[in-house]
Amino acid sequence: MTTLIVTGAAGFIGSALCRYLRSRDVARVVGVDKMTYASSRESLDDLKDDPSFRLIERDICDSAAMSALMADVRPDGIIHLAAETHVDRSIDGPAAFIQSNIVGTFTLLECARHYRERTPEKKDSFRFLHVSTDEVYGSLGPEGAFSETTLYAPNSPYAASKAAADHLARAWHKTYGLPVLISNCSNNYGPFQFPEKLIPLCITKALNGESLPIYGQGANVRDWLFVDDHAEALHILFAKGRIGEKYNVGGNAERRNIDLIRDLCAALDDLLPSSAHKPHNQLIAFVADRPGHDERYAMDFTKLKRETGWSPRTPLAEGLRQTVRWYLDNRDWCEAIRARKYKGERLGRASSAGSGA
Repeated sequence: MTTLIVTGAAGFIGSALCRYLRSRDVARVVGVDKMTYASSRESLDDLKDDPSFRLIERDICDSAAMSALMADVRPDGIIHLAAETHVDRSIDGPAAFIQSNIVGTFTLLECARHYRERTPEKKDSFRFLHVSTDEVYGSLGPEGAFSETTLYAPNSPYAASKAAADHLARAWHKTYGLPVLISNCSNNYGPFQFPEKLIPLCITKALNGESLPIYGQGANVRDWLFVDDHAEALHILFAKGRIGEKYNVGGNAERRNIDLIRDLCAALDDLLPSSAHKPHNQLIAFVADRPGHDERYAMDFTKLKRETGWSPRTPLAEGLRQTVRWYLDNRDWCEAIRARKYKGERLGRASSAGSGA
């Protein structure tokens, strides 16, 4: 069976990918995570007794640790998701994003290159999938969609750090022949997402009767991708994607932030008919916009669909309701995260207490 290293394994998308891979028994998985504030061992509880999964606490910026891990595990590939991801935090403190997203990716690419050179029996089969974001492309107007040939125009420190990492991944393929693929995804949502991102933030705040902070007038448009659909796409892309190519992964579900949160509030009204805070849309509060807030994202994932047959399975309305239900059924997880990680004092930018979409 294939052995894969998944970085960022205790994060939101990383844990979903690990659960996906093991639920289908398609690979032995070694998860790597630095266990930062947004990591959660609880998101991998389903795998704690799985002999074909293990979670290792390591920093991808530690070259010696990464080299030793690869020599020990002898992976057939790496799916690289480890990153600092919250735009607001990148505005407040960009240094951590430079370190994790750029230096970390460089370190991992170098260690993978040397591992492949030292392991000739893996040389032809080894793959490195670098997972990135649509934010590297910048902002769209009211029409059009990002394609794989869209020029990069990042507008936040987070987006710039991911763009730099993308360029490193491409360069390591072109210069050193490392078998790299790159994916760029739209906004993910679903269970186990750290409750500072827009959807879980608003769910957890609504449950406490707190205001739901929406930047500007909520007119910014995002394309929403259910995290389990993304996990499936990453597995298919790792297996079937062409080396040296990049692929967009989208949810085909554009929605203004304000409309998304109104839908979320309607789901809460329906699922919590006796809530003292009903109707929950009365909690919506518009706050000062953040600097460099991209107007609209939309993804053209025709290339991925044409070459692999993948397309998203989960309609936004269905995925949103599933997500709301999960948070309602897992309030203890949310409260434990809030208490252990940030105690509720910082939800988005410290200066505006906004959300991250």
